[in-house]
Amino acid sequence: MTNTNNGCACTPNQSIKCTVTNCAHHCQDQNYCGLNTITVGTHETNPTKVECTDCQSFQMK
Repeated sequence: MTNTNNGCACTPNQSIKCTVTNCAHHCQDQNYCGLNTITVGTHETNPTKVECTDCQSFQMK
């Protein structure tokens, strides 16, 4: 199923759940990412909590 994401085709990847609606890759009517893969990273030297991780594939709409 193909969905529309601000005029762009967005095919939800049901392996990547996402609730960040201001990301360009978010499939608007479903809480999934439209990318095939994502990169997860950190902004900490020694991450110890979930808050220390980041989706480095994020792009602002």
